[in-house]
Amino acid sequence: MAGSSALLRQCPLLLPQNRERTVYEGFITAQGRDFHIRILLPMDFQLKNARLECSWHLKKILNQYQHILKQRLHSCPDLSSFMVELKTILEIALKNTQDLHIPRPPEYYSCLVRDLEILGWNKVAYMDTGLTTIKLKAEDSCGRQHLITLKFNAKYPTEPPDCLVDFPVPFAVSWMPQSSLPDIYNQFLAALESLKEFWDAMDEIDGKTWVLEPENPTRSATTRRIAIGTNVSVSVEVDPRHPAMLPECYFLGAEHVVNPLRTKLNDNMHLWDPEISLLQNLKDLLDIDLPSRAVLEKSDFTKDCGICYAYRLNGTTPDQVCDDPRCGQPFHQACLYEWLQGLPSSRQSFNVIFGECPYCNKPLTLKSSMKKL
Repeated sequence: MAGSSALLRQCPLLLPQNRERTVYEGFITAQGRDFHIRILLPMDFQLKNARLECSWHLKKILNQYQHILKQRLHSCPDLSSFMVELKTILEIALKNTQDLHIPRPPEYYSCLVRDLEILGWNKVAYMDTGLTTIKLKAEDSCGRQHLITLKFNAKYPTEPPDCLVDFPVPFAVSWMPQSSLPDIYNQFLAALESLKEFWDAMDEIDGKTWVLEPENPTRSATTRRIAIGTNVSVSVEVDPRHPAMLPECYFLGAEHVVNPLRTKLNDNMHLWDPEISLLQNLKDLLDIDLPSRAVLEKSDFTKDCGICYAYRLNGTTPDQVCDDPRCGQPFHQACLYEWLQGLPSSRQSFNVIFGECPYCNKPLTLKSSMKKL
């Protein structure tokens, strides 16, 4: 009797269907939802031989937890204890399941379809079968194509969907009780135009210079490593909110090559003109012509690492260079660090290792930080 009372407290909607109490049917509640369930017990009440029957919806949610449920049936002393375990597992399953398969109320679908009709179906790039994830496409004033991914929860339109965009800055949606999908789309368009100047600057760099990294930049990428010459490059990090301002610049290459460039940049900072393009400003301040894509090939700047004989290693490229002008061999930082660590003649002071170039045996210094101004 005590077990029946405990079961009633745990699952008040699960009731015995016969006098022997071997059949229970009703509902189990988790996260405010009720799920139909039927439990068939053997005459000896051994849970390990019990059979669970439930709706296809609940079966789908618990599909990945079947082995755990079997373990609990074998270990729990009574039905009440098992129902506590079942509720816990169901809570976890619901939390870990993207509620893409959870049926939504009819007003959810009618509201969403109405919003899409107002917005225009031609703006839909993707839609899943449950109408829970939608991708909308847009074109900015320069003809660049963009996508916004919307993930809706069951409380739409009371609550806004999660918005995923390829932006270099956070995209926060302003949402009111009377807001709708077209409101989000208009905010998306406004955000695109606010980033126009930034993307113009990055597109000019991508189109007119040899960008070594990233290999395939996304719209959210704010850094470009631009080839200046063989084994010499500059990494610029552009502020997306102030793209016309002087970016952070880090030179990579042999010290005898980058030192003059560093000096020119420091001496000419006052000449930076926000009225002209970022790329032209860089050329003017450094007093150089950056290698043109129309004349040279990328292979002219992508020399392999002298240790692993590869250009890319775990997404990185060779950015450490022997300072001897007659050598100038590039290395991956990780490769050079491992090489120098293995030499008995190398010594380390804090984050700096002093050793010899693997190629020419000239003194070589490796700092753990790759960024140098």
